[in-house]
Amino acid sequence: MNQANTPAPPNSIAASHFVPLGWQGVVNTTTLSETCAKYIKKDGIPMNKENSRKSLVIILHEIYGINDHINFFSDMMIKEGFDVLSPNLIDREPFSYAQEDKAYHYFINEIGFTRALNEVLKIVNLNREKYKHIFIIGFSIGATIAWMSSEYGVDGIIGFYGSRIRNYVEIEPNCATLLFFAMHEKSFNILELEEKLRSKKNTFIEIIEAEHGFMNPYYNTYNFNEYVECIMKCKDFLKQIEEGSGIR
Repeated sequence: MNQANTPAPPNSIAASHFVPLGWQGVVNTTTLSETCAKYIKKDGIPMNKENSRKSLVIILHEIYGINDHINFFSDMMIKEGFDVLSPNLIDREPFSYAQEDKAYHYFINEIGFTRALNEVLKIVNLNREKYKHIFIIGFSIGATIAWMSSEYGVDGIIGFYGSRIRNYVEIEPNCATLLFFAMHEKSFNILELEEKLRSKKNTFIEIIEAEHGFMNPYYNTYNFNEYVECIMKCKDFLKQIEEGSGIR
């Protein structure tokens, strides 16, 4: 991967991991409002003016809400040519990482997976006729919601460390589904979950030698090498669906 195809790291700490790519000292100061300002809106949906691929990517956040990580990842997908929408499923300002327990209990008690799923499906239905492909990419609880969405009219989903998927193993995806799990999860045995999911149709599992949160440059379990590998796999996965060539 060369520098031109790699998004600038979001802060000086993350930038230190990008030395081989020439990103040392670079700081990405793009805010959500600045990112959205680059795009026109049609029916409330951000549109990539420069290179629309007829594909929409819906990005689902963790328990913390729409924070710098989600903005960073959304910007990267926009630069890849996708139209992107990141719904605020908690209907409030984001929690900090220091508020993990508070964020978790807020999501479970005030929002819940069913309500969040319904919100995502409304977005899918609103945009179904506008796009040839609709993809959902989720992180943590967002990955679980993406997994739950796989039965409902989307063209592909990608989930990163969706630990609560273990509570919804009865789901049978109707679309291509790529799930990344961290090998080192504290709350459950990932190999037992993998065994239950491997036999499902349309489902591809990747076990990453890392900890929960390895895709987040702002979090202390961030793993740069695994991040790069996973991004490349995601790009190939989405490209294969768009081209109709089948998942290899």
